[in-house]
Amino acid sequence: MNHSADIKKISRYYLPKDFSISNWESLEPYLKELEERRIISVQELEQWLKDISEVEAVISEDASWRQIRVTCDTENKELRDSYTYFMMEIQPKIQPYTDKINRKLIENPFTEKLDSEKYFTYLRNIKKNIDLFREKNIPLLAELNVESQQFGAIAGKMTIEVNEEEYTLQQAAKFLENPDRSLREDVYRKINERRLKDKKELGELFTSLIKKRQQVALNAGFRNYRDFKFVEMGRFDYTKEDCFLFHDAVRMHVMPLVNEIYENKKKKLSLTSLRPWDINAEPEGTEPLHPFKTGTELIEKTITCFKELDPFFSGCLATMKEMGHLDLESRKGKAPGGYNMPLLESGAPFIFMNAAGQMDDVTTIVHEGGHAVHSFLSHNLELSSFKEAPTEMAEVASMSMELLSMDHWDVFFNNKEELKRAKEQQLERVITLFPWIATIDKFQHWVYENPDHTEEERAEAWMRILNEFSSDAIDFSGLDEYRRYSWQRQLHLYEVPFYYIEYGIAQLGAIGLWKEFKENPKQALDNYVNSLSLGGTKTLPELYKAAGLKFDFSSQPIKELMQFVKKEMDLLKKE
Repeated sequence: MNHSADIKKISRYYLPKDFSISNWESLEPYLKELEERRIISVQELEQWLKDISEVEAVISEDASWRQIRVTCDTENKELRDSYTYFMMEIQPKIQPYTDKINRKLIENPFTEKLDSEKYFTYLRNIKKNIDLFREKNIPLLAELNVESQQFGAIAGKMTIEVNEEEYTLQQAAKFLENPDRSLREDVYRKINERRLKDKKELGELFTSLIKKRQQVALNAGFRNYRDFKFVEMGRFDYTKEDCFLFHDAVRMHVMPLVNEIYENKKKKLSLTSLRPWDINAEPEGTEPLHPFKTGTELIEKTITCFKELDPFFSGCLATMKEMGHLDLESRKGKAPGGYNMPLLESGAPFIFMNAAGQMDDVTTIVHEGGHAVHSFLSHNLELSSFKEAPTEMAEVASMSMELLSMDHWDVFFNNKEELKRAKEQQLERVITLFPWIATIDKFQHWVYENPDHTEEERAEAWMRILNEFSSDAIDFSGLDEYRRYSWQRQLHLYEVPFYYIEYGIAQLGAIGLWKEFKENPKQALDNYVNSLSLGGTKTLPELYKAAGLKFDFSSQPIKELMQFVKKEMDLLKKE
């Protein structure tokens, strides 16, 4: 593969090399010049687009670093103020200029003479943004950007005590793998009781976000926020009805496999009743998997693992490590979750996660590592906007890496039996993730179709949907209060609404790519790299085609891919 992980920061030709965004006054002159510039040829138009791209990269990277720093330390007032300042004082003033520049592009007579294939997805997005722009939504969107970050601040403070030691909820989750069942139950209840302490604050925060989001939608001429968001997210290739069919397909073709997995777990643990605190446990005498101890060890092992798959992949992570673009370990005051944050000017992204020494952390680092590889592969595309792949394809990059890297996980484990267990857990996770994806997605549709609902109605709708996708093999009796508020742990509902069905669509793509890999490893990896190198320059079906996949998440493909995973699980058990 002719790619290099020696990433180069984009050279500046329009902005001064030492320019940084300190305030609005420092940035505005450049946006004003772009808005007013006279363009009288295709060549001048393309140069103008490159200058716009340079400014976009600088703005995007500045905002990204402010968000990275505040999620790494939610209790630091200076960092919070810096993020809030950008979102409330700078970002809202950028948006009117962006709209004027967008309109200038579409109205320019030379735009019709641009290469239609090269600029198709770019211009399609510009037109969509013009259609959605409303001046009165600017302050609302600014408020939403700041308010949604309150979730991380609330969740980042949550800790519990286990054996007289304080743990974040992410760190405490490792006890749910402990062979001691009474300890597991105690920790499960402590985690959920701790979450319930903030149920009122988290509920009110969500209500406030829903209200503002609904107003954004109404201002833009939409009946509800769901319909607005589908357009804003550029979902050109599927509809809400396709999402509903996906929910049905999960119920029909995935739930029977989920029930089988949990029935087998019940037998394996010799239990008459499988409780939620049992599902990650191993039988008495079997130690939980301990793939690493520290964040440093985790990244070193992941680099080694990626090198076995392809040296370019490992080079990406090694470059990020060298640049200090990693924050991996869980700690108090750090926002929950994990992400790969693209940095459009620097090129090498930033990986943030909450590692606590568990198998799930291995899945997270290879997942985010897949996103990172995507960032490296698309960095040299001509315009910043060309690098923005559809989220459904972005998640194929990450979820495929979880499966493609599995055969090299021996670096994390001392013996073949542990490696086999890790692979079994991963394949089980591939299947058991689908019901939660369907639950969160279906819940969001209900929430925004019924924006004036009460908190009681929300809880009832959540329980109805949750039960629809809960396994009959798990005994949830006596846990209704925990379950009624279990949606509150899902960061996406607060911070990135409607970003969740992508994981389901992409998981199917990832399974398809893994199936390719099993049959022809070199071809599958070539397809993977070629597709990711296209960034967002092609439509979603075209990107899937470049990866050797068909963009289709209807019932029959789901059924076939589930059968393939089941077959692979059965083969693994026989090893």
